[in-house]
Amino acid sequence: MKTFLLLGAIALIVIYVISIYNKLVSLKARFENAFAQIEVQLKRRYDLIPNLVETAKGYLSHERGTLEEVINARNKAMAALNAAAAHPGSMDKLASLAGAEQGLAASLGKLDVVVEAYPELKADQTMSDLMEELTATENRVAFARQAYNDAVTDYNVYRQSFPQVVFAPTFGHRSDAGLLTFDDSVKIRQAPDVSFS
Repeated sequence: MKTFLLLGAIALIVIYVISIYNKLVSLKARFENAFAQIEVQLKRRYDLIPNLVETAKGYLSHERGTLEEVINARNKAMAALNAAAAHPGSMDKLASLAGAEQGLAASLGKLDVVVEAYPELKADQTMSDLMEELTATENRVAFARQAYNDAVTDYNVYRQSFPQVVFAPTFGHRSDAGLLTFDDSVKIRQAPDVSFS
């Protein structure tokens, strides 16, 4: 009888440990999937930027420096995204992505200021459509970033809880996943203000 009780207790412990492993895998898959959604939206935004610059080029021939700055910032952000996508949850890669995104936002802000000075460019329908699409994409990025951060928080809380914290390193979950945050979080929560009035 004691042997059956001991075997039953061992079986329950094994089942519990297996459930911890499965939950860690599931939560990690969720935050990786959430990052993939950020990646989709950022790539969409990166694809819009060359079209935006190309449209503006005809009107802003003497503003080449601003246009080149936007393209360079876009390329840096794309490289940082690719690095982060290879290691979703890596705090270092996410910090690099956040920095590159802030640089891109600053460059786009400069472009917006330049566009304001050119009424004929502001009136261009293609430019207006591209800016509207860029704004909509910014909203999608913000939503995807929030979903990612929520998934990472769920993973981190579960991984840090007892008894999971004891087993997590053994199962390959040695550290917390990183949140995707920006230094200027209040400004980032707002969609860019694009107006053609």
